[in-house]
Amino acid sequence: MRVFRPLSIVVALLLASAAIAVAAQNGGARRLPDLAYGPDPAQRLDVYLPPHANGRIIVMVHGGGWRIGDKAMGRVVDNKLAHWSARGDVFVSIDYRMLPQAGVAQQAQDVAAALAYVQHHAREWGGDPANLVLMGHSAGAHLVALLSANPSLAAGVQPWRATVSLDSAALDVPTIMQRRHLPLYDDAFGRDPATWRVLSPLQQLTAKAPPMLLVCSSERHDSCPAAQSFADAARRLHVRADVLPQARTHGEINADLGQPGAYTAAVDAFIDGLPSR
Repeated sequence: MRVFRPLSIVVALLLASAAIAVAAQNGGARRLPDLAYGPDPAQRLDVYLPPHANGRIIVMVHGGGWRIGDKAMGRVVDNKLAHWSARGDVFVSIDYRMLPQAGVAQQAQDVAAALAYVQHHAREWGGDPANLVLMGHSAGAHLVALLSANPSLAAGVQPWRATVSLDSAALDVPTIMQRRHLPLYDDAFGRDPATWRVLSPLQQLTAKAPPMLLVCSSERHDSCPAAQSFADAARRLHVRADVLPQARTHGEINADLGQPGAYTAAVDAFIDGLPSR
């Protein structure tokens, strides 16, 4: 006998099935979308709550040349969320104001404001505000490296556990700007050498920096040398800074993280091996 269901029930079943499929893809995480950490529409973040939180929070800052990008892009979120949510980590992906609306210094302050918001609400989500790993790719990697080099730049933010910088070559801004460089660096850093120093992770580096993992693409000519120079300077200040070269493109450094394999395992080993704050 054929059974007829009201259309509303069929739609509800389809929506429920879709929600279950999305949750499974995201390691079972529940998404809290577009939480406002500031008044501007760009100052929003998504929180993904794992089924069983372990207290750790990973905050991801997307790249895009300081001009474009989005917190919900698949290469920013998908593999990372599936991996770390399954391990019990709260995963947060943030948006921030972009060029030309906001300069790089303002973007760094947006990231700091997002961190302060996450730490303020961490316990509501099953997280520990001190057990936070700050992560960013490309321009986002520059922003997280800048704040980590000198945490006093992140006003209102408690010390966090560590930072993972995914393939930023912009760690020594004055050196970049005094050589032949891509036009996007002019847009980001301008022409004033004083501004270059203010926005340069290497020139801002202090002994108060948290442990850092600098992932770099060995397929680029500038990324790994920049990471190594920064790490050498950090070690002279007795700051832990590890360099992880990867034979991957700039985009793959971002998109592949979270997939099973040696790359993700190496990032996990760095995070898991950190002392508790």
